[in-house]
Amino acid sequence: MSKTKSNKSKSNTGNVIDFVLLKRVLAFAKPYSLQFTIAAISAVLLSILGPMRPMLINYAIDNYILIQNKEKLLNITTLLLCLLFVEAFIQFFYIYLSTWIGQHVIQDLRAKIFKHILSLKMKYFDNTPIGTLVTRAVSDIETIADIFSQGLLVIIAELLKLVVVVIMMFYTDWRLAIITMLTIPILLVATSWFKRNIKASFQDVREQVSQLNTFVQEHIVGMNVVQIFNREQAEYKKFKTINQSHRNAHLRSIFYYAVFFPIVEVLSAMSIGLIVWYGGQGILSGKDITVGELIAFILFIHMMFRPIRQLADRFNILQMGIVGSERVFKVLDTDTKITDLGKNTLENMAGAISFKDVDFSYKQDEWVLKGLTFDIKAGKMLALVGRTGAGKTSIISVLNRFYETQKGTIAIDGIDIDTVQLANLRENIALVQQEVFLFSDSIFNNITLFDTHITRVKIIEAAKEIGVHNFIEALPNAYDYVVGERGVTLSAGQRQLIAFLRVYVRNPKILILDEATSSIDTATEELLQNALEKLSKDRTTIVIAHRLSTVVKADKILHLKNGSVLEEGTHKHLLQSGGAYAEMYNLQESVSLDK
Repeated sequence: MSKTKSNKSKSNTGNVIDFVLLKRVLAFAKPYSLQFTIAAISAVLLSILGPMRPMLINYAIDNYILIQNKEKLLNITTLLLCLLFVEAFIQFFYIYLSTWIGQHVIQDLRAKIFKHILSLKMKYFDNTPIGTLVTRAVSDIETIADIFSQGLLVIIAELLKLVVVVIMMFYTDWRLAIITMLTIPILLVATSWFKRNIKASFQDVREQVSQLNTFVQEHIVGMNVVQIFNREQAEYKKFKTINQSHRNAHLRSIFYYAVFFPIVEVLSAMSIGLIVWYGGQGILSGKDITVGELIAFILFIHMMFRPIRQLADRFNILQMGIVGSERVFKVLDTDTKITDLGKNTLENMAGAISFKDVDFSYKQDEWVLKGLTFDIKAGKMLALVGRTGAGKTSIISVLNRFYETQKGTIAIDGIDIDTVQLANLRENIALVQQEVFLFSDSIFNNITLFDTHITRVKIIEAAKEIGVHNFIEALPNAYDYVVGERGVTLSAGQRQLIAFLRVYVRNPKILILDEATSSIDTATEELLQNALEKLSKDRTTIVIAHRLSTVVKADKILHLKNGSVLEEGTHKHLLQSGGAYAEMYNLQESVSLDK
C-alpha cells in the first residue's frame, strides 16, 4: 500500500503543480474553513479594489485637472484615500488570517507526523537517519505553512487582480490594451522556463538541507568518536563538501531568479515605452486618447506586471511547499507500524514467559534467532549469556514487540503477546539498557517521564529503598537537578541508578536488565544488586550479562550461540557439565584474579 502511494507521488512531481499533494495539504485546512473563506473573500476584494485606483486617477485627470474643478478634485482625492484605507484594512485581515491558517495547519500536521513517528517500528529508525526525520518534522513542514500565507491565496489574489486589470484596460481603451499585450508572449515563455527550472532547483535544495542536517546531527552526537580517533580535519573536509553542495543548490535557484526578474522589468519598461509612444502620438495627433488614459495605462502596466512577477515568485513558494509536503507525506505514508490488533490485557499477570520455535531476522534470510524455544516460570530469574551477536538483545526486542518475529509464538501466562494490547504489554515490562538515555530535564521528570500518577513522595520512598536517595540529594537542586542532554552531567553509573529508579517506581511484572551493570563501578553494582533482590522478588526477571559473576544466582541460565540455545541450566549445573559456559566462566575468573 505504502509503495503504491510513494510511486504515485513520485510520478506526479513531474507536473507543474502536484494537485494530489495540494489536495492532501488543503484537507488539513478544513477545521479552519471559516478563516479560509474570509481570507479568500479578502483576496477577491483586494484584486478588485487595487485596479479601481487607476480608473479614478484617469477620471480625475481628464475631468477635474485638465478641466479645472477644485471641489470635485478634492472629493475624488478623498475617495481615493478612503479606498486606500479600506484596502489596507482588508489586507490586514488577509495577511493575518492566511498566516494564521498556515501556522495552525503545520501545528496539526507536525503533531500528526510526530505521533506517526512514535508508532513506527524500530526497524524504520534503524534504516532512517535521525537528521532526515528532524528535517521532515521541522523545516519541511515550515514550507507547508507558506502554501497558505505566501502561496495559494496569494496566487488566487494575483490571478484575479490580473484578470480585473486586463478587463479594465480593454474597457478603458482597447487599442492601448493591445499595445500593452505585445510583450506578453515573451513573458509567458520566460515564466514557463523559470517555473520548470526553479522546481527542480527547489527539490535539490530540500535534499541538500536534509543531507546537511543528517551529517551535522550524527557528528555532534558522535563527536567523542571523532576526537578519540583524531578525525577532526577529515570530517571537516567532508562537511565542507556537503556544505558546498548545499550552497550550490541555493545558487542555482538564485541564478534563475537573477535571470527572470530582470526580464520582467525589461518587458514592463518596453510596454510602458510602447504605451507612451503610441499614446503620446495619439494625443498629439488629436485622436480620442486622453492624458488620463495614458497615465492610467502606465499604472495598469505596473499592476499587470507586478502580479505576473508575483505569480512566478509565489508559484515557487507553492512549489517548495509541495516539495516539502511530498517529503512529509512520504513519512506519513510509511506503513511500518507494529500491528496492534490485540484485544487481551495482562490483568493480574504472574509473568511466566514462553518462547516456542521463534525465528527472527532484522534482514531477510539473515537469522538472528533460529527455532528458539525456552520457558521461564513466573517470579524466577532467567540469565541470557553468550558472545556478541548470539541473540540476547534480540530476545528482549521481540518480547517487547519492538520488532515482529517471522515464525513461532511468544506467550506470557499462556497468552500470545500478538493478541495483547501493545500499550498493556509494555506497561507490564520494564527494561534497563546498557546505554541509558536521559532527556535534558530534571531528574524528577526523567524518572516520571511526565506520568502524573508517580508522585514525588513515591519517588523519594523508592529511592530510599534502593539506596540512591543520598546520591540524588547530594546533587544541586536534588531531584530538580537538570542532567543536560543525554544525561551528560552524570557519570555512566549515576545514569544507571536513575534508570533503575525509573523502572523501580513503576512496579513492573517483568523486569529486564540488558547489560545494566557492565559500565558501573563495584560499589554501584552492589547497590544495584541489593535493589535487584528487592525488585525481583515475586517478579519474573531477565538479566543479560557478559560478566557471568553477576548471574550466578539466576534460577536458569541460557547460553546462546547464533540465535539458538547451546546450554541450559543453573550456574552450578552448567559448571558441573564442563561445557562452553564453564569454560567461559573459568576464563573470566582467571582474568579477574590476574588483575
